[in-house]
Parts: sequence; C-alpha cells; structure tokens
Amino acid sequence: MSAYQAPLKDMRFVLNELAGLGDIAKLPGYQDASPDTVDAILEEASKFASGVLDPINYSGDQEGSKWIDGAVRTPKGFREAYKQFCEGGWNALPFEAEWGGQSLPRLVSTPVQEMWKSSNMSFSLCPLLTQGAIEALLLRGSEELKRRYLPKMVEGSWTGTMNLTEPQAGSDLSLVRTKAERQGDHYLISGQKIFITYGEHDMAENIVHLVLARTPEAPEGVKGISLFVVPKFVPNADGTPGKRNSAKCASIEHKLGIHASPTAVMVYDKAVGDLVGEENRGLEYMFIMMNAARFAVGLEGVAIAERAFQRALAFAKERVQGRDLVQGGKAVPIIRHPDVRRMLMLMKSQAEAMRALAYTTAAAMDHAHKHPNAEARKQHQAFVDLMIPVVKGWSTETGIEVASLGVQVHGGMGFVEETGAAQYLRDARITTIYEGTTGIQAMDLVGRKVQREAGATAKAWLASLKALDTELGRSQNPHVKALRAQLAQGAQAVADGVNFIVETKDPRATFAGAVPFLKLLGIVAGGWQMARAALAAEKKMAGGDRPFLEAKIATARFYGDQVLVQAPALRDTVVKGAPGVMALSEEQFLAA
Repeated sequence: MSAYQAPLKDMRFVLNELAGLGDIAKLPGYQDASPDTVDAILEEASKFASGVLDPINYSGDQEGSKWIDGAVRTPKGFREAYKQFCEGGWNALPFEAEWGGQSLPRLVSTPVQEMWKSSNMSFSLCPLLTQGAIEALLLRGSEELKRRYLPKMVEGSWTGTMNLTEPQAGSDLSLVRTKAERQGDHYLISGQKIFITYGEHDMAENIVHLVLARTPEAPEGVKGISLFVVPKFVPNADGTPGKRNSAKCASIEHKLGIHASPTAVMVYDKAVGDLVGEENRGLEYMFIMMNAARFAVGLEGVAIAERAFQRALAFAKERVQGRDLVQGGKAVPIIRHPDVRRMLMLMKSQAEAMRALAYTTAAAMDHAHKHPNAEARKQHQAFVDLMIPVVKGWSTETGIEVASLGVQVHGGMGFVEETGAAQYLRDARITTIYEGTTGIQAMDLVGRKVQREAGATAKAWLASLKALDTELGRSQNPHVKALRAQLAQGAQAVADGVNFIVETKDPRATFAGAVPFLKLLGIVAGGWQMARAALAAEKKMAGGDRPFLEAKIATARFYGDQVLVQAPALRDTVVKGAPGVMALSEEQFLAA
C-alpha cells in the first residue's frame, strides 16, 4: 500500500506562478510569508502528513470511532496525532497573533490543509470545524467570548463544532426548533441536533459547540434564528474547563465513509449557552462558518483526488497484466496500456486544475481581507463569492469521479478494502452532501452570485479570459495553441450560460440547469488555470525543471482535449434542458 507524499513541486508551482504568493506577501501583516518561510512550512507539513497522519488513515477507517455510554473513543493513534498536531502549531497557522495564531495568509494554510485532507480526511475534519467556529467568534463574538474561548481554540486544546441540522430541519433551517430561554446573563439551550462532526470525542479537553436556536419571542422562519456558544465544559474564571454542561452525545452515526470521524447526535437539555452577537441574526453569523467550511470541503475534493491518483499511479507501475500493444512479448505493467494512461491523466489533470483554482481563490480571500485599497478588496471578495460554490461543488463532484477512476485502475483489486482505493471513494462521497449539497451550491451560484447582480462578476472574470487569450496567442507551442482554442470555446459557453440565467424569468428553467452550469463554470475555470499554468511552464522552460514543466504543458493539453471540450454540451444543457427536467408530473413519477 503506497504512502502519501505531498505534491510539493506542483504546490509550489501553483503558489508562485498562478496564485501570486509574492503579491500576497506584500499585503499588510503578511510579510512573514517569504519564500523560505513558506517552503519550510510546506516541508514540515509534508513530513507530518506522511509520517503521522497517513499511517493511521487506513487503520482508523477500519477501526472507526466508538460510542460508549455517551463518550466517544477515536481510533488508535488519533489522540496522540492530535496532540502532536497542536504542539506543532498547525491549528494556529492562519489566525492572528493576538489570539496565539501565526498570522499567515490563507494562501499558505491552504496547501497545508490539503495535505491533512489527503493523508487523513477523517482526522482533518476536527480542525476544519474548529477553524470555522473560530472565524465566527472572531467576526461576531463579544470581547468577553473571544477572551474566554479563542486562545484555547486557536491553540487547538479546545475544538469547535457547527450545530445546524435537526431531524426535521436539514437544508431548510427555517424549521429549526431548538429553544433558547434567557436566564440572567446567559441562555438555557434545549433540543436535538444531528450530523455534528466531532460533536463528541476524546482528543481535546473541551468542545465548543456553536448552536442555532430560537428564543421564545423569535419570529418564524430564518429571521428568528440566533447563534449560541454552548461548551461541553463551562469555563472557569481562570480559563480551565469547569462544570460539565448538559450537552450530551446520544449516539454516533454508522456511515458509508469517514469512519474515524465521529458524527454525533447531540442532545441539549437546558445547557448553558451564551449569545453570539444579536438575537435573530444567527443564520447570518453561521454563514461565516459555512463559507469557510464550504471552501475547506472543496479542498477535500482536491485532496481526495490527489490521494486517489497517487495510489492508482503506484499500483499501475507495479501491476503486471497484458502484453505491450506494439512490442508484444512478456507481460508489462498496466501503466503501459493506453486506457490506463487515459484514466491516470484524467485523474492527474483534474486534480491539478482543481488545486490551482482553489489556491487562486484562497489568494483572492487574502486580498479581500488585507488589500489596502477598498475597491480592490470589494472586487476580490466578489470573485471569492462567485468561486466558493464552484470550488465546493465542482471540486467535490470531480473528486468522487477521480476516486472512482482510482478503483477502476485497480480493477478487481480496487473493490476489496485491502488496497485502500475503496476508502477514498467512500470518504469522498460525503463531500458533495455536507455543508450544502451540489444542488444547493448551484442554486446559490445562479441565484445569488449571477442573477442577483446581472452577471457582473462573472462577466468581469470572462473579460480577464479575453486578456489571457491574447497572451496565449503569442505562444508557438502547439499544445498551448490547441488549449487556447478550447478555452475560448469554453469561455463562450459560460458567457451564453450567464446571459441565459440573467435573462430568464422562469426560476424553474434557471434552476433546472443550475448544476450543469456549476459544472460548466468549474471546468472552464479549471481550463483557465491550466492555460495559465502552460504559459508559466513555457516561460520557465529555459532555466527550470524541464521534465516537470513539459509534463505540466502536456497535462494542460490533455485537460483541454478531454475535459474542457465538454463545455458546449453543458451550455446546451443549461439553456435547453428545462423542458426535459420538468416533463413529468409528480403523478407520472409515481405511475412509473
């Protein structure tokens, strides 16, 4: 079974050539993100991922987390790994020094998080939720709440959760019934929450739940939801965990994948909680966590694709089956066979395209947060808002496809657990569901991010593709020339889709094509990054790592030939697909 190795060459290439790490390091407060510092961080993170997290990934999946009388025991090695994780300062990487963080850009923490997710997705979910909870408290928590919780949470000794879902309230949070009754300077929280990742575990000394609930006077619907901090142990005045709160884990779910990550059913019986911000603005605050989590889950799609590719590549080099098509003779490793090459290139090219788009979006987050010019911050934030549902939806859907290809490369050996290929497919399957399904991401994309602003941000991005087209036109490389034509065709397909969404008055027609439009935008945005990568590789060829750079150009060409060419058909589905989607009535579905 092959061990995970972080793709440091590609990560550095994307950071420096596509995402603009040099420009990020010039932003106020990010001066420490020098090339030497970032290289050292990546090297150490790679060692931790390969040496600590990867070895307990398969065993953790096989053992799973166990619920015993309200307590949860994580698999062997997880507690020790988490202790090392915190001692190494990894949880604190992206947060401000004021709270014990390292004040590094999102662009630097993103490849590090990718390593955690590739090497052990179940483990990575704990810090993912903690970081989302930290961001919500940073932006909307009172100074008292920040002082009480943030130092321990940034350090990682206390972890965090998001408590949204209830049995009757999945994506429709207007149906939340959990109650919050004021008692003096705090609230008593009562209700049940489900699907709470790391809602109970044995890796940290305290768990800080952020819980959506309603006060007695709250209006109906989403406008009546408030957000509360409900700790497992109510902190003492000196900051140590104090009295056990009445927030209990009733059970954990038995799941298709991510077995080592406990998914808890949480029951609150007059648990002590503190209001975050103002009453009835909880959903607004929770979306701070949600957007951070959606980007992080999109990164899971990148990570699982990378890991599945690495395992399939290693197997293809070793597995001997069939004769060489040209030379004949003795049996050869299956990597010699064209169809296996095709599958491996589909895996490799899409993983690289997704990585580049995610890192570029992370850089835009840094600009939106730190750029000294207000208008520039606004433009970068608009780009981030446009791309978050794409990074989440397209990357996770593609991650599943890539993990499935990994099983296919293994053949029958991929269908048995011992090779490890099946675990990636099982683990990947949840990524298109939690933090908002692909359909929800697509509705957000076409409704809030395109239609509401008449396509302004999407059109601004398309204008940047025209500028790139001019650069591509100067290249004499036949691969770049071919990719230029494919990208131009893809950009036109997106433009047609945007115009259709903006001009269409029937919401059924718009939303019938929402998921195909998300896929279209993802594929073309990936092609945008691959074209930029090919140009950068061409420019560096004279003095760079020639085999790596040649592979980068060839991979970009393959992406154009095999992936980007899907754009016109997807465009047609967006603009013509509604009649077919709406063709059958509910009665006809039942009759069938």
